[in-house]
Amino acid sequence: MTEIAVASSELAASDSMRLPVGPVGRHGLGSWGVAMLVAGEAALFSFLLFAYFYTGVVAPRGWLLEPDPTLKLALPNTILLLASSFVAWFGEHGVLHQRRDRALLGFGIAFVMGLGFAIVQFLEWRSKSYGFGASSYASLYFVTTAFHMAHVIVGLAVLAALFAWTALDYFSPRRRLSVSAGVLYWHFVDIVWLFVFTTYYVTPYLGFAR
Repeated sequence: MTEIAVASSELAASDSMRLPVGPVGRHGLGSWGVAMLVAGEAALFSFLLFAYFYTGVVAPRGWLLEPDPTLKLALPNTILLLASSFVAWFGEHGVLHQRRDRALLGFGIAFVMGLGFAIVQFLEWRSKSYGFGASSYASLYFVTTAFHMAHVIVGLAVLAALFAWTALDYFSPRRRLSVSAGVLYWHFVDIVWLFVFTTYYVTPYLGFAR
């Protein structure tokens, strides 16, 4: 019986291509974990935006501190962040097509664009004429954008890791779950900002809470 077991082990070791070595492609336990993370964080932002709309409906006149919010920084910054999603997608496809140079270019440029967004957002905060505790509107604005900034920082760390691991040739078309999960998270960060931007910078022009 022991000899049969040893022979089976030796046969398996000699045919290592048949041995499972982890998830293949974009599917695996990690992808479900990121999906659940995205769902939970989406709920958090939904509550924050709901608080803005609810408070704006019941608040007295003058609650909206910026009836005509300036788009001088916010609009180009929004375009920059959304464009970074396409660049990150370009990097993921570089991994898929075994083009490491393309993948490095995509992840590297996406990181720089995300860092640029963070810097401009900091300048946007400094340009405000009110602080965190000025009113419920100010508190909601700073809390929501600060939570988003925290997600941007995490996303930048993810992009930096993907760039480093790609440079070390850790990925392949079959072994790219980490790449797909990381890029999915960055897409989530970008989509959330689109909702935040629409809420705080567009709806006042549509007449909300004026």
